[in-house]
Amino acid sequence: MAKKLLLLLLLIILNLHACSGSVVNSLPGFEGPLPFELETGYIGVGEEEHLQLFYYFIKSEKNPKEDPLLLWLTGGPGCSSLTGLLFENGPVTFNVSDFLLNGGSIPALLPTTYSWTKVANIIFLDQPVGTGFSYATTQLLDTPSDSGEAKHIHQFIRKWLSKHREFISNPFYVTGDSYSGKIIPATVQEISNGNDLGFKPQINLKGYVLGNPVTDTEFDANQRIPFAHGMAVISDELFQSLKRSCRGSYETIDPHNTECLKYYYQFIECISRINFANILVPRCEEASSFQRGVIILGNDSAADECYVYKDLLSSLWANNESVRKALHVVKGSIEKWVRCSGEPYNIDIKSSIPYHINNSIKGYRSLIFSGDHDLLVPFVSTQAWIRSLGYSIIDNWRPWMIHNQIAGYTKTYANNMTYATVKGGGHTVEFKPNESFLMFQRWISGQPL
Repeated sequence: MAKKLLLLLLLIILNLHACSGSVVNSLPGFEGPLPFELETGYIGVGEEEHLQLFYYFIKSEKNPKEDPLLLWLTGGPGCSSLTGLLFENGPVTFNVSDFLLNGGSIPALLPTTYSWTKVANIIFLDQPVGTGFSYATTQLLDTPSDSGEAKHIHQFIRKWLSKHREFISNPFYVTGDSYSGKIIPATVQEISNGNDLGFKPQINLKGYVLGNPVTDTEFDANQRIPFAHGMAVISDELFQSLKRSCRGSYETIDPHNTECLKYYYQFIECISRINFANILVPRCEEASSFQRGVIILGNDSAADECYVYKDLLSSLWANNESVRKALHVVKGSIEKWVRCSGEPYNIDIKSSIPYHINNSIKGYRSLIFSGDHDLLVPFVSTQAWIRSLGYSIIDNWRPWMIHNQIAGYTKTYANNMTYATVKGGGHTVEFKPNESFLMFQRWISGQPL
């Protein structure tokens, strides 16, 4: 007990002397100086700032003084924002093929061509506390929750801007994907209410971006069966039997409804070997080591979604002492870095739809997009809750194009909400990073997709 108290005291002292933000000029695994400006640091939130949230801030490669400022939240809950930075829309990623062929003590990094930092400043935030490099200086009394995180993120961005006043006037957007679909709409509402109450500094809040967002967990899950049927994963006969016996409720089945259970187990059997994140991509974790190597070396997009490699490479990199030193991580603040923490978490926002309604009333812009081959949060679910908002369509369903090829489909609503699909995309941006970047670039600049 005394040893633990001594460690906590040491962390508090270290935190008092830690810089709010430190410039990073080079990263282990990346050859030469970084071709972008990176800062890392901590911002304290909560009572007496006992929660230290770690962030990676990358300036826009275009015009940082005027380009939008994004806050990126990775889903989970409890998955590090390093996932977004290294696998989705950041300026560097792992050289997977080189690591497989040559190994080495630390995975090598490569520059990307699709980083959203080409047109925006981005803060990648590790939240809630216990995620990534974020840590607590005292023992946690409350379990992190959806609503609690919205409040902490609100505190974070006001404190961050007070230390980076040159970005106060930049248009500000809250962005992310997956489970952050619960957190981001609530965070936008928190920030908006704070502005209305005169909190300082005032935040130039313009809107939010969500990819394959979890909105209502039960509703989202219930749409997997209609999606699977539409994608020819289950037969017409099984789909009709499920609809008849389960009456549209597949997530919470009455244990006495044996007929529904029978057909539901048949559905589970049909999808048991499918990659839920993208039904087009092999489930590499089910393959042998040799098969995984063939898949990865033969198909880079498949390599990116082999979660066994995503966890392995990011863990090897983030747990390397030279990396922690380069990132200015407080020594002793966490033991082992893991990509997704799995810590206890309280899901207290059942549905984020009321927050979307309130944010729409305030006139905030929003881009909601779906990789159209995601089985985790199917596009049919996202389309359904958007329709439920009741806003009229001002730009009808149409394809959006890249080099005369269809990259997806889009429509725009009267509440400043744009919905888009990414053709062949999955649960996160990494499946179609180039297409996702061009979609975002057009939207953030006010152009039609």
